[in-house]
Amino acid sequence: MLIAGLSLKLLAVLWAGAFVGALAAGGAGFAFALAASSIWLHALDPLRTTMLVVTCGTVLHFALVWPMRRTIEGPRLAPFAIGGLLGIPVGVWVLTVADVGGVKTALGLFLILYGSYALLAPRLPVISVGGRGADAAIGFVGGVLGGIGGFSGVIPTIWTQLRGWTKERARGVYQPFILMAHLATFLVLGAVSLDGAGLVMVLAVLPPLAAGTWIGWRIYGRLDDRAFRRWLAVLLLLSGATLVI
Repeated sequence: MLIAGLSLKLLAVLWAGAFVGALAAGGAGFAFALAASSIWLHALDPLRTTMLVVTCGTVLHFALVWPMRRTIEGPRLAPFAIGGLLGIPVGVWVLTVADVGGVKTALGLFLILYGSYALLAPRLPVISVGGRGADAAIGFVGGVLGGIGGFSGVIPTIWTQLRGWTKERARGVYQPFILMAHLATFLVLGAVSLDGAGLVMVLAVLPPLAAGTWIGWRIYGRLDDRAFRRWLAVLLLLSGATLVI
């Protein structure tokens, strides 16, 4: 049976990825790409998956950035954004010319190690050196990973934790950074990958995307800084596992 040209099996995969990814992003501000793509890649090729991640991620992060707009600090965000914009074309180029399986496996192993450490450590170290140059370098790495698979928020999220920022200040940086990265990746990649079938997929996943975002945002509102740090650690650990398996 087909719904708007999609089989029920494919529709189930699309809905599951959208809901789980939106739940993670609503609750933590990141991990949509990691959670959704771990499910979508079972039915879609990497290029189509990245297109779906950046298109749906743009819609989702627009919705999430608005209610937290007062926590966004332009000067703090700027170096991340500049670095990210430089890194995104590099990541898209890598995606289109190379097998990125090794990159994803390495990223997955790193996330498993860091997530386990962050979950078990009584407190995380605070990195106060490097200034805006270090922030821009982190943004560049995030941009490259965003171009490769829509994973732009992973490294900036970890970095804002290691900067010792509160959950509001940290999310006020990496949440709009992810939105910017998704928009830029979409402009570079969408022109060659968003066809009629892709548009149907995007429209099909809007209901579970909205539901997951709403539930995740409710969870976020109930977390203090300590609980939020542990929630991030769990998501990073699980995200790493999905990339390795």
